[in-house]
Amino acid sequence: MNKSMGRIVISASALSVIAIVTVIAYLLFDIFWNGKNTLSWAFLTTAPTDGMMQGGIFPVIIGTVSLVLIMSIAGVPVGVITALYLSEYARRTSVFTKMVRFAVNTLAGVPSIVFGLFGLGFFIQFIGMNLDRALMPAGELHWGQPSLLWASLTMALLTLPVVIVAVEEALRAVPEDLRAASLALGATKWQTILKVVLPNATSGILTGTILAVGRGAGEVAPILFTGAAYFLPHLPESLSDQFMNLGYHVYILATQSPDVEATKGLQYATVLILLLVTFGLNLIAVMLRYKLRKASRQ
Repeated sequence: MNKSMGRIVISASALSVIAIVTVIAYLLFDIFWNGKNTLSWAFLTTAPTDGMMQGGIFPVIIGTVSLVLIMSIAGVPVGVITALYLSEYARRTSVFTKMVRFAVNTLAGVPSIVFGLFGLGFFIQFIGMNLDRALMPAGELHWGQPSLLWASLTMALLTLPVVIVAVEEALRAVPEDLRAASLALGATKWQTILKVVLPNATSGILTGTILAVGRGAGEVAPILFTGAAYFLPHLPESLSDQFMNLGYHVYILATQSPDVEATKGLQYATVLILLLVTFGLNLIAVMLRYKLRKASRQ
């Protein structure tokens, strides 16, 4: 009976894996097949023209990559520090620790559109407007408007729970014997964390970064109010500029184009580039994680 149940479970698991892989393979093939004729060097290196019916998506690619990089720079250190506190310093029974964990769990379940509204209210209308009142001439808007910086900080908040959970699990996976040995040799707690815990948890930290990049590159709702531009055929020149985004660009082509059927090739090609950009950023993080893991073993 136990063997029969085991075989049923294994068979069901195998069928589920096959079904998932089949669906993913079909989606990737369909996107590639319908977008391959639009892909060209000009498509990748020029700006959109003629109401986005012609031209390329170079500003869209740069805007998306800039968003992900600034988001990672802003969010990952905060996530690592928070995970360090929860794993190494916080008492599990303290009220403050429970409040932090509750906040992290709550943030993980908040719809992404809510982060966009929060970014609009807090970053743009509160921080940005006050900066303009303090630094800019009366009536002039510089920071109190949607921009690359506010969109990146909003996305950093969105991905923060992912980073915290992944890094905390990586820190907990470091054997306690290593900590005890370091402390026994006279190292302080901070020296132990810096020299022993963090190097052994590097792969987990990069895993959290990879997950954050994967989510941040594809989210659209949080940046609708905080920085994404409908049509901006040039590169952002500063953090206070708006930018174009691959996910938002696909949405515009699919819903706002005067001839949606005529833009199908552009839609598929843009989706393909979005996947390639996401895979490329993830691949860089994976290679970095592999090199660091290999170096730590030597």
